[in-house]
Amino acid sequence: MFKHQAIPWGLSALMILCGLSATAHASLQSIDSLPLQAEGDSWILPTGEYSGQFVIETPIHLRCASGAVLQSGGQGNVLTIRAAEVTIEGCTLRNWGHNLTDMDAAIFVEQTASNVVLRNNHLRGQGFGIWSDSTRDLRVEDNLIEGDPELRSQDRGNGIHLINTNNASVVDNRVKNTRDGIYLGNSNNNLIQGNLMEDLRFGIHYMFSQSNRVIGNTTRRTRTGYALMQSRLLTVENNRSEDDRNYGILMNFITYSTISNNFVSNVQRGQTGDDSMIKGGEGKALFIYNSLFNTINNNQFERSNLGIHLTAGSEDNKISGNAFMDNEQQVKYVATRTQEWSVDGRGNYWSDYLGWDRNDDGLGDVPYEPNDNVDRLLWMYPQVRLLMNSPAIQLLRWVQRAFPVIKMQGVQDSHPLMHLPTGHLTQRTQETH
Repeated sequence: MFKHQAIPWGLSALMILCGLSATAHASLQSIDSLPLQAEGDSWILPTGEYSGQFVIETPIHLRCASGAVLQSGGQGNVLTIRAAEVTIEGCTLRNWGHNLTDMDAAIFVEQTASNVVLRNNHLRGQGFGIWSDSTRDLRVEDNLIEGDPELRSQDRGNGIHLINTNNASVVDNRVKNTRDGIYLGNSNNNLIQGNLMEDLRFGIHYMFSQSNRVIGNTTRRTRTGYALMQSRLLTVENNRSEDDRNYGILMNFITYSTISNNFVSNVQRGQTGDDSMIKGGEGKALFIYNSLFNTINNNQFERSNLGIHLTAGSEDNKISGNAFMDNEQQVKYVATRTQEWSVDGRGNYWSDYLGWDRNDDGLGDVPYEPNDNVDRLLWMYPQVRLLMNSPAIQLLRWVQRAFPVIKMQGVQDSHPLMHLPTGHLTQRTQETH
Protein backbone atom coordinates (compact mmCIF):
# COMPACT_ATOMS: atom_id res chain seq x y z
CA MET A 1 0.00 0.00 0.00
CA PHE A 2 1.05 3.55 -0.66
CA LYS A 3 1.40 5.82 2.32
CA HIS A 4 -1.48 8.29 2.42
CA GLN A 5 -0.64 11.99 2.31
CA ALA A 6 -3.02 14.79 3.18
CA ILE A 7 -3.59 17.00 0.14
CA PRO A 8 -3.43 20.78 0.65
CA TRP A 9 -6.53 22.81 -0.24
CA GLY A 10 -4.91 24.38 -3.32
CA LEU A 11 -3.89 21.03 -4.74
CA SER A 12 -7.32 19.63 -3.91
CA ALA A 13 -8.88 22.44 -5.95
CA LEU A 14 -6.53 21.62 -8.83
CA MET A 15 -7.60 17.98 -8.71
CA ILE A 16 -11.24 19.02 -8.85
CA LEU A 17 -10.49 21.10 -11.95
CA CYS A 18 -8.79 18.03 -13.43
CA GLY A 19 -12.07 16.22 -13.10
CA LEU A 20 -10.79 13.54 -10.73
CA SER A 21 -13.31 14.34 -8.02
CA ALA A 22 -15.77 11.52 -7.43
CA THR A 23 -18.52 10.35 -5.19
CA ALA A 24 -16.73 7.43 -3.56
CA HIS A 25 -17.99 4.68 -1.30
CA ALA A 26 -18.14 5.42 2.41
CA SER A 27 -14.72 3.80 3.00
CA LEU A 28 -13.04 6.47 0.87
CA GLN A 29 -12.48 10.14 1.53
CA SER A 30 -15.01 12.76 0.60
CA ILE A 31 -14.84 14.85 -2.54
CA ASP A 32 -13.03 17.78 -0.87
CA SER A 33 -10.30 15.49 0.47
CA LEU A 34 -9.39 13.29 -2.47
CA PRO A 35 -7.54 10.03 -1.81
CA LEU A 36 -4.80 10.61 -4.41
CA GLN A 37 -1.30 9.95 -3.16
CA ALA A 38 1.83 11.55 -4.55
CA GLU A 39 4.66 9.29 -5.66
CA GLY A 40 7.40 10.99 -7.61
CA ASP A 41 5.86 12.58 -10.69
CA SER A 42 2.74 10.38 -10.46
CA TRP A 43 -0.52 10.46 -8.53
CA ILE A 44 -1.78 7.15 -7.17
CA LEU A 45 -5.46 6.27 -6.88
CA PRO A 46 -5.81 3.86 -3.94
CA THR A 47 -7.92 0.72 -3.85
CA GLY A 48 -11.66 1.38 -3.99
CA GLU A 49 -14.52 2.04 -6.38
CA TYR A 50 -15.07 5.53 -7.80
CA SER A 51 -18.34 6.38 -9.52
CA GLY A 52 -18.83 9.30 -11.88
CA GLN A 53 -17.83 10.83 -15.15
CA PHE A 54 -14.38 12.35 -14.84
CA VAL A 55 -12.80 15.07 -16.96
CA ILE A 56 -9.03 15.67 -17.10
CA GLU A 57 -8.14 19.20 -18.19
CA THR A 58 -4.53 19.59 -17.01
CA PRO A 59 -1.51 17.30 -17.50
CA ILE A 60 -1.29 14.43 -15.02
CA HIS A 61 0.24 10.96 -14.70
CA LEU A 62 -2.45 8.89 -12.99
CA ARG A 63 -1.69 5.41 -11.75
CA CYS A 64 -4.17 3.10 -10.06
CA ALA A 65 -3.37 0.81 -7.17
CA SER A 66 -4.53 -2.78 -7.40
CA GLY A 67 -8.28 -2.91 -6.82
CA ALA A 68 -8.97 0.70 -7.81
CA VAL A 69 -12.02 0.76 -10.10
CA LEU A 70 -13.50 3.69 -12.03
CA GLN A 71 -17.07 3.39 -13.33
CA SER A 72 -19.76 5.78 -14.52
CA GLY A 73 -22.94 3.91 -13.62
CA GLY A 74 -23.76 3.00 -17.22
CA GLN A 75 -23.81 6.65 -18.39
CA GLY A 76 -21.47 8.55 -20.73
CA ASN A 77 -17.69 8.25 -20.51
CA VAL A 78 -15.70 7.23 -17.47
CA LEU A 79 -12.72 9.43 -18.39
CA THR A 80 -12.75 12.34 -20.84
CA ILE A 81 -9.25 13.64 -21.56
CA ARG A 82 -8.95 17.22 -22.79
CA ALA A 83 -5.37 18.04 -21.77
CA ALA A 84 -2.12 17.18 -23.49
CA GLU A 85 0.60 15.16 -21.77
CA VAL A 86 -1.76 12.88 -19.82
CA THR A 87 -0.87 9.29 -18.83
CA ILE A 88 -3.42 6.80 -17.48
CA GLU A 89 -1.77 3.62 -16.25
CA GLY A 90 -2.86 0.43 -14.54
CA CYS A 91 -6.51 1.40 -14.05
CA THR A 92 -9.69 -0.70 -14.22
CA LEU A 93 -12.68 0.95 -15.92
CA ARG A 94 -16.13 -0.63 -16.00
CA ASN A 95 -19.80 0.02 -16.63
CA TRP A 96 -19.70 3.12 -18.83
CA GLY A 97 -22.46 4.13 -21.21
CA HIS A 98 -23.35 2.08 -24.27
CA ASN A 99 -25.10 4.63 -26.47
CA LEU A 100 -23.13 4.20 -29.70
CA THR A 101 -24.65 7.31 -31.27
CA ASP A 102 -23.35 9.39 -28.37
CA MET A 103 -19.96 7.67 -28.71
CA ASP A 104 -19.93 6.54 -25.08
CA ALA A 105 -16.48 5.23 -24.21
CA ALA A 106 -14.45 4.15 -21.22
CA ILE A 107 -11.77 6.67 -22.24
CA PHE A 108 -12.58 9.49 -24.67
CA VAL A 109 -9.55 11.44 -25.94
CA GLU A 110 -10.52 14.85 -27.34
CA GLN A 111 -8.80 16.88 -30.05
CA THR A 112 -6.85 19.04 -27.59
CA ALA A 113 -5.30 16.01 -25.89
CA SER A 114 -2.07 15.31 -27.77
CA ASN A 115 0.72 13.08 -26.42
CA VAL A 116 -1.65 10.96 -24.32
CA VAL A 117 -0.45 7.57 -23.05
CA LEU A 118 -2.94 4.82 -22.09
CA ARG A 119 -1.01 1.88 -20.69
CA ASN A 120 -1.81 -1.40 -18.93
CA ASN A 121 -5.47 -0.60 -18.24
CA HIS A 122 -8.36 -3.09 -18.06
CA LEU A 123 -11.59 -1.93 -19.72
CA ARG A 124 -14.78 -3.99 -19.64
CA GLY A 125 -18.13 -2.69 -20.88
CA GLN A 126 -20.65 -2.52 -23.72
CA GLY A 127 -19.75 0.79 -25.38
CA PHE A 128 -16.53 1.87 -27.07
CA GLY A 129 -13.35 1.07 -25.17
CA ILE A 130 -11.03 3.89 -26.25
CA TRP A 131 -12.22 6.64 -28.61
CA SER A 132 -9.62 9.03 -30.03
CA ASP A 133 -11.11 12.08 -31.76
CA SER A 134 -8.76 14.10 -34.00
CA THR A 135 -5.72 13.94 -31.77
CA ARG A 136 -2.02 13.31 -32.43
CA ASP A 137 0.77 11.21 -30.94
CA LEU A 138 -1.49 8.90 -28.95
CA ARG A 139 0.06 5.78 -27.39
CA VAL A 140 -2.19 2.84 -26.49
CA GLU A 141 -0.11 0.03 -25.00
CA ASP A 142 -0.66 -3.25 -23.16
CA ASN A 143 -4.36 -2.73 -22.44
CA LEU A 144 -7.01 -5.43 -22.06
CA ILE A 145 -10.37 -4.40 -23.55
CA GLU A 146 -13.42 -6.65 -23.24
CA GLY A 147 -16.91 -6.17 -24.62
CA ASP A 148 -20.13 -7.98 -23.78
CA PRO A 149 -20.47 -11.33 -25.62
CA GLU A 150 -24.20 -11.40 -24.82
CA LEU A 151 -24.81 -8.49 -27.22
CA ARG A 152 -24.92 -8.84 -30.99
CA SER A 153 -21.63 -7.63 -32.43
CA GLN A 154 -23.28 -4.69 -34.22
CA ASP A 155 -24.66 -3.47 -30.88
CA ARG A 156 -21.24 -3.29 -29.24
CA GLY A 157 -18.69 -0.49 -29.46
CA ASN A 158 -15.28 -0.94 -31.02
CA GLY A 159 -12.39 -1.80 -28.75
CA ILE A 160 -10.07 0.98 -29.96
CA HIS A 161 -11.61 3.60 -32.24
CA LEU A 162 -9.33 6.14 -33.96
CA ILE A 163 -10.97 8.86 -36.05
CA ASN A 164 -8.87 11.62 -37.68
CA THR A 165 -6.00 10.45 -35.49
CA ASN A 166 -2.42 10.76 -36.72
CA ASN A 167 0.94 9.42 -35.52
CA ALA A 168 -0.65 7.03 -33.03
CA SER A 169 1.01 3.88 -31.70
CA VAL A 170 -1.32 0.99 -30.78
CA VAL A 171 0.90 -1.79 -29.49
CA ASP A 172 0.50 -5.09 -27.61
CA ASN A 173 -3.15 -4.71 -26.65
CA ARG A 174 -5.67 -7.54 -26.31
CA VAL A 175 -9.23 -6.94 -27.49
CA LYS A 176 -12.08 -9.46 -27.31
CA ASN A 177 -15.87 -9.53 -27.68
CA THR A 178 -16.21 -5.96 -28.96
CA ARG A 179 -17.56 -5.04 -32.43
CA ASP A 180 -14.24 -4.32 -34.20
CA GLY A 181 -10.97 -4.73 -32.41
CA ILE A 182 -9.20 -1.65 -33.81
CA TYR A 183 -10.97 0.78 -36.15
CA LEU A 184 -9.21 3.58 -38.05
CA GLY A 185 -11.07 6.18 -40.09
CA ASN A 186 -9.33 9.08 -41.88
CA SER A 187 -6.26 8.34 -39.77
CA ASN A 188 -2.75 8.53 -41.19
CA ASN A 189 0.81 7.56 -40.23
CA ASN A 190 -0.16 5.18 -37.43
CA LEU A 191 1.47 1.99 -36.17
CA ILE A 192 -0.71 -1.01 -35.22
CA GLN A 193 1.60 -3.70 -33.88
CA GLY A 194 1.56 -6.85 -31.78
CA ASN A 195 -2.13 -6.77 -30.85
CA LEU A 196 -4.25 -9.88 -30.20
CA MET A 197 -7.91 -9.66 -31.26
CA GLU A 198 -10.41 -12.46 -30.63
CA ASP A 199 -14.13 -13.15 -31.15
CA LEU A 200 -15.03 -9.95 -33.02
CA ARG A 201 -16.69 -8.78 -36.20
CA PHE A 202 -13.50 -7.28 -37.74
CA GLY A 203 -10.10 -7.57 -36.10
CA ILE A 204 -8.51 -4.49 -37.70
CA HIS A 205 -10.74 -2.24 -39.81
CA TYR A 206 -9.36 0.56 -42.02
CA MET A 207 -11.45 3.22 -43.78
CA PHE A 208 -10.10 6.16 -45.83
CA SER A 209 -6.63 6.09 -44.27
CA GLN A 210 -3.12 6.11 -45.67
CA SER A 211 0.51 5.50 -44.75
CA ASN A 212 -0.30 3.11 -41.90
CA ARG A 213 1.69 0.11 -40.71
CA VAL A 214 -0.02 -3.09 -39.52
CA ILE A 215 2.75 -5.30 -38.13
CA GLY A 216 2.74 -8.60 -36.24
CA ASN A 217 -0.90 -8.70 -35.09
CA THR A 218 -3.03 -11.82 -34.54
CA THR A 219 -6.77 -12.29 -35.11
CA ARG A 220 -8.76 -15.36 -34.02
CA ARG A 221 -12.39 -16.31 -34.58
CA THR A 222 -13.38 -12.99 -36.12
CA ARG A 223 -15.74 -12.66 -39.07
CA THR A 224 -12.99 -10.78 -40.92
CA GLY A 225 -9.45 -10.68 -39.62
CA TYR A 226 -8.13 -7.62 -41.50
CA ALA A 227 -10.75 -5.47 -43.25
CA LEU A 228 -8.76 -2.99 -45.36
CA MET A 229 -11.08 -0.57 -47.17
CA GLN A 230 -10.77 2.61 -49.22
CA SER A 231 -7.17 3.19 -48.15
CA ARG A 232 -3.73 3.49 -49.70
CA LEU A 233 -0.07 3.12 -48.84
CA LEU A 234 -0.68 0.48 -46.18
CA THR A 235 2.10 -1.84 -45.03
CA VAL A 236 0.56 -5.08 -43.74
CA GLU A 237 3.32 -7.47 -42.65
CA ASN A 238 3.88 -10.49 -40.40
CA ASN A 239 0.27 -10.71 -39.22
CA ARG A 240 -1.69 -13.89 -38.48
CA SER A 241 -5.31 -14.83 -39.10
CA GLU A 242 -6.32 -18.03 -37.30
CA ASP A 243 -9.75 -19.68 -37.57
CA ASP A 244 -11.46 -16.53 -38.83
CA ARG A 245 -14.74 -16.82 -40.73
CA ASN A 246 -15.61 -15.41 -44.15
CA TYR A 247 -12.35 -13.47 -44.71
CA GLY A 248 -8.80 -13.60 -43.43
CA ILE A 249 -7.58 -10.48 -45.27
CA LEU A 250 -10.10 -8.38 -47.20
CA MET A 251 -8.87 -5.67 -49.59
CA ASN A 252 -11.60 -3.32 -50.80
CA PHE A 253 -10.43 -0.33 -52.89
CA ILE A 254 -6.84 -0.66 -51.64
CA THR A 255 -4.03 0.87 -53.73
CA TYR A 256 -0.23 1.16 -53.59
CA SER A 257 0.00 -1.08 -50.54
CA THR A 258 2.23 -3.99 -49.50
CA ILE A 259 0.76 -7.23 -48.12
CA SER A 260 3.73 -9.36 -47.12
CA ASN A 261 4.78 -12.26 -44.86
CA ASN A 262 1.29 -12.79 -43.42
CA PHE A 263 -0.08 -16.18 -42.35
CA VAL A 264 -3.77 -17.00 -42.89
CA SER A 265 -5.14 -20.39 -41.88
CA ASN A 266 -8.48 -22.16 -41.72
CA VAL A 267 -10.85 -19.46 -42.95
CA GLN A 268 -14.25 -21.09 -43.33
CA ARG A 269 -17.62 -19.87 -44.55
CA GLY A 270 -19.67 -18.25 -41.80
CA GLN A 271 -22.68 -19.82 -40.13
CA THR A 272 -26.26 -18.73 -40.72
CA GLY A 273 -26.83 -15.40 -39.03
CA ASP A 274 -23.30 -14.06 -39.45
CA ASP A 275 -23.28 -10.41 -40.59
CA SER A 276 -20.77 -11.23 -43.31
CA MET A 277 -20.37 -9.00 -46.34
CA ILE A 278 -21.49 -11.68 -48.79
CA LYS A 279 -24.15 -14.10 -47.58
CA GLY A 280 -23.27 -17.70 -48.22
CA GLY A 281 -19.86 -16.88 -49.65
CA GLU A 282 -16.84 -19.13 -49.26
CA GLY A 283 -14.36 -18.63 -46.48
CA LYS A 284 -11.71 -16.59 -48.29
CA ALA A 285 -8.13 -16.45 -47.02
CA LEU A 286 -7.57 -13.36 -49.23
CA PHE A 287 -10.32 -11.40 -50.98
CA ILE A 288 -9.29 -8.61 -53.37
CA TYR A 289 -12.04 -6.31 -54.61
CA ASN A 290 -11.30 -3.42 -56.99
CA SER A 291 -7.76 -3.02 -55.63
CA LEU A 292 -4.86 -2.01 -57.87
CA PHE A 293 -1.08 -1.50 -57.87
CA ASN A 294 -0.41 -3.53 -54.72
CA THR A 295 2.45 -5.90 -53.92
CA ILE A 296 1.31 -9.22 -52.42
CA ASN A 297 4.26 -11.45 -51.65
CA ASN A 298 5.67 -14.09 -49.29
CA ASN A 299 2.32 -14.78 -47.60
CA GLN A 300 0.92 -18.19 -46.70
CA PHE A 301 -2.77 -18.96 -47.27
CA GLU A 302 -3.78 -22.43 -46.13
CA ARG A 303 -6.62 -24.83 -45.27
CA SER A 304 -9.43 -22.43 -46.20
CA ASN A 305 -12.50 -22.82 -48.40
CA LEU A 306 -10.86 -20.50 -50.93
CA GLY A 307 -7.25 -19.37 -51.08
CA ILE A 308 -7.65 -16.13 -53.04
CA HIS A 309 -10.59 -14.45 -54.78
CA LEU A 310 -10.11 -11.51 -57.13
CA THR A 311 -12.98 -9.56 -58.64
CA ALA A 312 -14.18 -6.14 -59.86
CA GLY A 313 -11.12 -5.14 -61.84
CA SER A 314 -8.47 -6.15 -59.31
CA GLU A 315 -5.64 -6.16 -61.82
CA ASP A 316 -2.12 -4.76 -62.01
CA ASN A 317 -1.11 -6.26 -58.66
CA LYS A 318 2.25 -7.99 -58.19
CA ILE A 319 1.61 -11.46 -56.72
CA SER A 320 4.65 -13.67 -56.12
CA GLY A 321 6.43 -15.80 -53.54
CA ASN A 322 3.19 -16.77 -51.79
CA ALA A 323 2.27 -20.27 -50.64
CA PHE A 324 -1.25 -21.59 -51.32
CA MET A 325 -1.58 -24.80 -49.34
CA ASP A 326 -4.42 -27.31 -49.05
CA ASN A 327 -7.26 -24.90 -49.77
CA GLU A 328 -10.47 -26.49 -51.04
CA GLN A 329 -10.15 -24.18 -54.05
CA GLN A 330 -6.96 -22.23 -54.62
CA VAL A 331 -8.14 -19.37 -56.86
CA LYS A 332 -11.40 -17.79 -57.96
CA TYR A 333 -11.10 -15.19 -60.71
CA VAL A 334 -13.51 -14.30 -63.49
CA ALA A 335 -11.33 -12.21 -65.80
CA THR A 336 -11.45 -10.15 -68.94
CA ARG A 337 -7.72 -10.70 -69.51
CA THR A 338 -5.05 -13.09 -68.30
CA GLN A 339 -3.43 -12.35 -64.94
CA GLU A 340 0.25 -13.26 -64.71
CA TRP A 341 1.14 -14.18 -61.14
CA SER A 342 4.91 -14.23 -61.24
CA VAL A 343 7.45 -11.42 -60.87
CA ASP A 344 10.93 -11.45 -62.39
CA GLY A 345 10.68 -15.15 -63.19
CA ARG A 346 9.48 -16.24 -59.74
CA GLY A 347 5.92 -17.34 -59.07
CA ASN A 348 4.09 -18.88 -56.12
CA TYR A 349 3.93 -22.26 -54.41
CA TRP A 350 0.76 -24.30 -55.06
CA SER A 351 0.19 -27.48 -53.09
CA ASP A 352 -1.88 -28.97 -55.94
CA TYR A 353 0.60 -28.24 -58.74
CA LEU A 354 1.16 -31.36 -60.85
CA GLY A 355 3.96 -30.13 -63.10
CA TRP A 356 7.61 -31.11 -63.18
CA ASP A 357 11.06 -29.49 -62.95
CA ARG A 358 13.41 -31.20 -65.43
CA ASN A 359 16.31 -28.74 -65.05
CA ASP A 360 16.10 -28.73 -61.23
CA ASP A 361 15.98 -24.93 -60.94
CA GLY A 362 13.16 -25.00 -58.37
CA LEU A 363 10.57 -23.72 -60.87
CA GLY A 364 7.86 -25.71 -62.62
CA ASP A 365 8.36 -26.23 -66.34
CA VAL A 366 4.67 -25.77 -67.17
CA PRO A 367 2.48 -22.88 -65.99
CA TYR A 368 0.02 -23.30 -63.15
CA GLU A 369 -3.49 -22.44 -64.33
CA PRO A 370 -5.94 -22.96 -61.46
CA ASN A 371 -9.26 -22.36 -63.23
CA ASP A 372 -10.93 -23.50 -66.41
CA ASN A 373 -14.24 -23.04 -68.22
CA VAL A 374 -15.96 -25.48 -65.87
CA ASP A 375 -14.99 -23.33 -62.90
CA ARG A 376 -16.29 -20.26 -64.66
CA LEU A 377 -19.55 -22.07 -65.44
CA LEU A 378 -19.96 -23.06 -61.77
CA TRP A 379 -19.37 -19.48 -60.58
CA MET A 380 -21.99 -18.14 -62.98
CA TYR A 381 -24.52 -20.95 -62.43
CA PRO A 382 -24.05 -22.55 -58.98
CA GLN A 383 -26.83 -25.08 -59.65
CA VAL A 384 -24.49 -26.81 -62.13
CA ARG A 385 -22.65 -28.23 -59.09
CA LEU A 386 -25.28 -30.96 -59.08
CA LEU A 387 -23.62 -32.31 -62.23
CA MET A 388 -20.02 -32.12 -60.98
CA ASN A 389 -19.37 -35.86 -61.29
CA SER A 390 -21.43 -36.40 -64.40
CA PRO A 391 -19.94 -37.65 -67.72
CA ALA A 392 -20.87 -34.33 -69.35
CA ILE A 393 -18.67 -32.29 -66.99
CA GLN A 394 -15.79 -34.75 -67.32
CA LEU A 395 -16.08 -34.56 -71.12
CA LEU A 396 -16.04 -30.75 -71.03
CA ARG A 397 -12.83 -30.73 -68.97
CA TRP A 398 -11.23 -33.20 -71.42
CA VAL A 399 -12.17 -31.05 -74.41
CA GLN A 400 -10.57 -27.99 -72.78
CA ARG A 401 -7.30 -29.84 -72.27
CA ALA A 402 -7.34 -31.29 -75.79
CA PHE A 403 -8.24 -28.02 -77.53
CA PRO A 404 -6.63 -25.12 -75.60
CA VAL A 405 -7.83 -22.67 -78.23
CA ILE A 406 -11.14 -22.49 -76.35
CA LYS A 407 -9.41 -21.67 -73.05
CA MET A 408 -10.85 -18.62 -71.28
CA GLN A 409 -8.85 -15.75 -69.81
CA GLY A 410 -7.77 -16.26 -66.19
CA VAL A 411 -4.91 -16.58 -63.76
CA GLN A 412 -1.60 -17.99 -64.92
CA ASP A 413 1.56 -18.53 -62.87
CA SER A 414 4.26 -19.10 -65.49
CA HIS A 415 6.98 -19.90 -62.95
CA PRO A 416 5.39 -21.86 -60.10
CA LEU A 417 7.64 -22.74 -57.17
CA MET A 418 8.31 -26.44 -56.68
CA HIS A 419 9.07 -26.09 -52.97
CA LEU A 420 7.61 -24.14 -50.07
CA PRO A 421 9.52 -20.82 -49.92
CA THR A 422 12.07 -20.49 -47.14
CA GLY A 423 10.58 -18.96 -44.03
CA HIS A 424 7.04 -20.25 -44.57
CA LEU A 425 5.74 -22.25 -41.61
CA THR A 426 2.46 -24.07 -41.21
CA GLN A 427 0.10 -23.32 -38.36
CA ARG A 428 1.10 -26.55 -36.67
CA THR A 429 4.74 -25.45 -36.32
CA GLN A 430 4.44 -21.67 -36.03
CA GLU A 431 4.58 -20.28 -32.52
CA THR A 432 1.42 -18.30 -31.93
CA HIS A 433 0.97 -14.99 -30.14
